[in-house]
Amino acid sequence: MSTTAVSTPSRMKLPRWAAPAGVTVLLALAYLVFRGTGTLPHDNDAPQFTAITDLREWIDDNRNSSPLFLYFLNYIRLFVGGVYTLFQSVLYVLGWPGLIGVLGALAWLAGGWRIALLAVAGTGSFGVLGLWESSVDTLALVAASVLLSLAVGIPLGVWAGLSRRARGVVTPVLDIMQIMPTFAYLAPLVLFFHIGPAAGAIATMIYSIPPAIRITSLAIQQVSPTAVEASASLGATRAQTLFKVYLPLARSTMALAVNQTIMMALSMVVIANLISAPGLGGDIIRGLSRAQVGIMLPAGIAIVVMAVVLDRTMTALARRDPHSRLGRGRLVGAAALVVAGLALTPLLPAEWPQNWSVNFVAAVNDAVHWAESNWYAVTTFVKDATSTGLLNPLEEVLTSAPWWLVATAMLLLAWWVSGVRAALTALGCLLAIALLGTWDHAMRTLTTVTVAVLVTLVIGLLLGVAGARSPRYSAVQRPILDAAQTMPAFVYLLPALALFETTRFTAIFASVIYAVPPVVRLVEDGIRAVPATVVEAAVSAGSTPGQLLWKVQLPMARRAILLAANQGIVLTLAMVVVGGLVGAGALGYDVVTGFSQRTDFGMGFAAGIATVLLGIMLDRITQGADRRPSPQQRKNA
Repeated sequence: MSTTAVSTPSRMKLPRWAAPAGVTVLLALAYLVFRGTGTLPHDNDAPQFTAITDLREWIDDNRNSSPLFLYFLNYIRLFVGGVYTLFQSVLYVLGWPGLIGVLGALAWLAGGWRIALLAVAGTGSFGVLGLWESSVDTLALVAASVLLSLAVGIPLGVWAGLSRRARGVVTPVLDIMQIMPTFAYLAPLVLFFHIGPAAGAIATMIYSIPPAIRITSLAIQQVSPTAVEASASLGATRAQTLFKVYLPLARSTMALAVNQTIMMALSMVVIANLISAPGLGGDIIRGLSRAQVGIMLPAGIAIVVMAVVLDRTMTALARRDPHSRLGRGRLVGAAALVVAGLALTPLLPAEWPQNWSVNFVAAVNDAVHWAESNWYAVTTFVKDATSTGLLNPLEEVLTSAPWWLVATAMLLLAWWVSGVRAALTALGCLLAIALLGTWDHAMRTLTTVTVAVLVTLVIGLLLGVAGARSPRYSAVQRPILDAAQTMPAFVYLLPALALFETTRFTAIFASVIYAVPPVVRLVEDGIRAVPATVVEAAVSAGSTPGQLLWKVQLPMARRAILLAANQGIVLTLAMVVVGGLVGAGALGYDVVTGFSQRTDFGMGFAAGIATVLLGIMLDRITQGADRRPSPQQRKNA
């Protein structure tokens, strides 16, 4: 019996790019056919805005008779205000010599004499800059906010780390808290808590609690299941397992939560001043109102120095072995600093002597004017080229296309990049934006955010790769990134305005400076995390440095790079309101208008919600891309 092979014609397989290219062509044709129809123009008097404004008026009219205010919100305001007053009183009682000595002693106990020297020099610089009282007020506000944030955030983070259900409830709330523009919740805060230190501390808490919860939750989740099972097998109760296993093993990561909470609290100093919170923010706002960088810069430097001192002290404390004993020399040195500081307090003037301060306001203003005059041609070319080549065409497409076509395009893009769930989330966010009456301004904001994120990722990848490949370059780059991330955005707004005037490009410039540092750090850490054995194998196989980067390091650092993109999007959206102050318009300007003008409260609040929806949409797409298999994995499947 013989058998004959029957050959079946194999189907021709289309290349992977064919389907996306075909869909793109169809969307482009639909845009050409329906362009200018189905748009949703902006209306300042939309009924949605009016309804929100009326709700605010009703709350304001019933403040003094509502049990919510009389028996709950007022007590919260008094408690938070009392915590701030306590810290402020203690810091002022110490006097400037005593405060320098105490902070130096704490830094010595945490990390040794080098950290103590940094703390003493950094704290003393507040007086040298002529900003001692403002710096003390800021330190008190940060201390009160961080203490209350950790008191709420760490227990919630532990709960979220132990319970998947709790994590599912907490995560969307944290997303809203992080993405919501700070200006958008300043107005409700004033409505519920008036103005002053208490309102400023509560605003700072809203901004700084999310990292405390997220990082604490991550720390608990990373605890080895083997250790937990061993504890349970020995008969430990849940409470004993928590305090004897989870918290000790999660200690180092939870220290990062404290550190990031402090950094976030410091970044809110300026904005909190808009609701009469005391501190360095007042100096920056005064410089902005007078258009003088020289007034703003010293306060910005003081905030950066404060952040560096607190960051280095907390980092050193986190690295210490909790079971190690403090050396005698360290104890003696810390005690000597405290005694010297407190002994000098009654002998020296209560206020920092004015003749010990340095004034460089005029020099900084002159430097800014010189740059404005001599760099005008270059900055104008960069601004115009970006606007003509990127901003204007993209904005024209998004604002002139039918809303349903934009929603369809985003649905398909999210589906292709991240799957069905992200696609449905994106569609829901866009439909909610349309119902809020903010579609046109949301599309203009999306234009600015898209360009800013692209520029941020390009710069972040280049600098991150350079830092990962050169430890020497990384050491030089780190303090610059620290300053860029900590410096309040308002400080570099005026130089940006001087160079680029009031335009959308100025907003992009400010957003890029704000968002680049964490992107650089994530990319650098991702590339450095590639196993050394893999790198050595690629080099031994004859890979050039370029091939090693493109074929090995970047693909293996894919998760870190996608997280960097995610953070770039979130941080750029956080700058939307600041961009609205310098010419970006759209949602950012609406939020500012709603905060400053009572009759436009509804429009501003709706714009803040629309910004959150944009952030959630972009966040879910990038997070979904992280969970999707890489192109190489799909090819090998």
